[in-house]
Amino acid sequence: MDSKKMVKALQERLDQSKRSFQYDSKQDTLRIVNTDTKKGITVEISKIVANWENVQDKAIDEVVYYVEEALKVMGEQHSLQGKEKQIFPVVRSTSFPDESESGNKFLFDDHTAETRIYYALDLGKTYRLIDHTMLEQEDWDADRIREIARFNVRSLPTPVKADTVAGNTFYFLNTNDGYDASRIVNEAWLKEMKASMKGTMAVAIPHQDVIIICDIENETGYDILAQMAMSFFTSGHVPITALSFLYEDGELEPVFILGKNKKR
Repeated sequence: MDSKKMVKALQERLDQSKRSFQYDSKQDTLRIVNTDTKKGITVEISKIVANWENVQDKAIDEVVYYVEEALKVMGEQHSLQGKEKQIFPVVRSTSFPDESESGNKFLFDDHTAETRIYYALDLGKTYRLIDHTMLEQEDWDADRIREIARFNVRSLPTPVKADTVAGNTFYFLNTNDGYDASRIVNEAWLKEMKASMKGTMAVAIPHQDVIIICDIENETGYDILAQMAMSFFTSGHVPITALSFLYEDGELEPVFILGKNKKR
């Protein structure tokens, strides 16, 4: 599967009236636009191709579902009133846009050197990022959004699956509710996990649908975590960062793992 074949496959699956497609060969991206609302979504073809190598047509199915749900809500009006339980934090990379395509500034906060915290209104199968225009129209305070979102993320379940590799224990959380990486904002849960660690605690959020916590007991653990984070990063629909973080004294510090057990 190459980029041209993937673009063709996606166009065939997503093609319908009132839609247009724009393929950028230099950026290797495909933009799908609703010609009525003029709203659209851009997907990175190279990452879909890389995921296709692992899961075949499931990679295409996932992108089609993601695009269809996103296009359904674009251009619609959404209210925050009475929807306090549907407001959540979402983690994005620092390279993620800080405003919508229409120029409305998103509400976000700095998180680490690699990540930011945005805020979203959950719409069921997808969500809408909250922007300052939305707050002004409904006369909501930004701190109110932050408080509600952090309260709601603490209410999300935190089921983990554990796996031991080369003397290091890896915990994976993957509920596919759209807020797996958001659990990194749940400080009480991080402290709880830290209390159970025998060695050094490291955390990775390579994309929005997974969080990896590692109890590193030897140098090999760093290399394994780096390989895992990169693998997940290249296959996620909404990648965040391939870097991992050390968790010490309630703080997250990015760690650069250079290979052969060297880190800084």
